[in-house]
Amino acid sequence: MENKLDILFLHAIVITMRGNGVGIIEDGAVGVKGTRITFVGSSEEASGYVAERLIDAANHKVIMPGLIDAHIHSGDGLIRGTAQDLNHWMQHGIWPFEQALRQDEDAVIKGSLMNIMEALKAGTTTFCDFDTPMTKIVENHVKLGTRARVTELISELPKENKTAIGELYEFDPAEGNAKFERCKKLFDRWHGQENGRITCMFGPQGADMLSKELLLEIKSAADHRKTGIHMHVSQGDREIDQMIKRYGMRTIPFLEEVGYLDEQLMAVHLTEATEEETRFLAGRGAGMVLCSGSIAIIDGIVPPAAAFLEVSGRLALGSDQAPGNNCNNMFNEMKFTAILNKCKFGNPSIFPAWKVLRMATIEAARAIGLGEETGSIEVGKKADIIMVDFTQPCLAPIIHYPVRNIVPNLVYSAKGSEVEMVLVDGKVLIDGFKVVSVDEGKVVRDAQEAAFRVAKAAEGPFSRIPDTPLREMMENGEL
Repeated sequence: MENKLDILFLHAIVITMRGNGVGIIEDGAVGVKGTRITFVGSSEEASGYVAERLIDAANHKVIMPGLIDAHIHSGDGLIRGTAQDLNHWMQHGIWPFEQALRQDEDAVIKGSLMNIMEALKAGTTTFCDFDTPMTKIVENHVKLGTRARVTELISELPKENKTAIGELYEFDPAEGNAKFERCKKLFDRWHGQENGRITCMFGPQGADMLSKELLLEIKSAADHRKTGIHMHVSQGDREIDQMIKRYGMRTIPFLEEVGYLDEQLMAVHLTEATEEETRFLAGRGAGMVLCSGSIAIIDGIVPPAAAFLEVSGRLALGSDQAPGNNCNNMFNEMKFTAILNKCKFGNPSIFPAWKVLRMATIEAARAIGLGEETGSIEVGKKADIIMVDFTQPCLAPIIHYPVRNIVPNLVYSAKGSEVEMVLVDGKVLIDGFKVVSVDEGKVVRDAQEAAFRVAKAAEGPFSRIPDTPLREMMENGEL
């Protein structure tokens, strides 16, 4: 029967993201058959359909596209909260733990699974996961059923990085080549798998962390495979310092010189990019991923997203990593993005809620190259859908007139715990607020056990760092 559906949502507030705004249908219906959305309209118009599972949203549940995290390092999930409130976040915070973590592959995988599960429970359905070893981490996305655009993080930094602050990084070409080979194997094994849910990109960690020669090889490989490049760009003053010392120029002019500035590039952060550089990058067709929470905590900076939007709409949001941002929750990112930019410009009307919601859905999908597949509730698109419970105290009450409060409350009030149901590719992954495919408690317990090992292994390197205020406060009984 043509009118037979697998799942039909009735009497929902449907946020379609169609058009230039959010496209709300107040008493809406959404039908799913197989992996696709097959009906979108009013509940009255859906009266001719029957479904194996009928969900009455009773006019207080919101159906909307799943959220998109365009930049996450899920493999860092175990070291949440270990590198905050430091002036040298990378060198004095994350590196000692990273070096211990990367020697324990089992710990990386268990932390990644917990991290992805955390984000899934808060409504993230699509992940651009940028980490190592991605050939193993990708299996967590398969297990949980998420949509993932994955890449191996490629750098030539040695396994034991002893570079002092201000010194030029040492490169280990063998390390870089090994990661590059893993990225190619990742692509050959996983690109297009799981009914197209898993797709692959190439991921140079940053222009300062690998040689020009390897950057050019990666670009050639991405061109050959017709895929994108996921890359940190101007991610901090330490990067700019390295680029000037090594090449005599800043990152974005260097990337233009080596042919990286085009639609293939997904440029992450732009923390230290000037407004002029940002507009230039946007004008060359590259996308931007803005990680507001992470960069605010790590660097105390609001990246130049407003300058990017003057030229291009290819702006997506990302949560980055747990030791920088402390959580991987796109509701959190939307709120941070709106508030930080309002403060930066002293203007409460900029970065309105409806606009940042688009940055986490349809605009993100376009920025990462999946705009034809996901990011909006439209017939023919993949059924990547979340249902949010607006009976929760922080989201109630619902007001439709004289102004509608639904989207502002999603952005400024939601915590993610209000996500009641999640579908990806038409398959239910969260049902009644619970993950379907794994034992949530066991995932957390396994991660905790692995975290004890990593912390013990990091104790020696961490104790040798000169600037460790957190440790000093602990030893003084102040924390």
